[in-house]
Amino acid sequence: MSVPMLNKMHMNGYDVLSVNNGPWRVCTKGDRLGSFGSREEALAFAASLPGYKARAKRPSAGQKVDQ
Repeated sequence: MSVPMLNKMHMNGYDVLSVNNGPWRVCTKGDRLGSFGSREEALAFAASLPGYKARAKRPSAGQKVDQ
């Protein structure tokens, strides 16, 4: 049984990762933005995107907000 191998980097707030020497992917926590054949292509794509910062969760209409 083999152990999965994960290569993961961060660029401009995006995750740049590859699993088991597969394609390199540029992702946020919830979305995959692109898939590339090389790490350099994935990093170049992530560098060309605007900086990413996860948004704070907003309370739903029925929840009380503590102040």
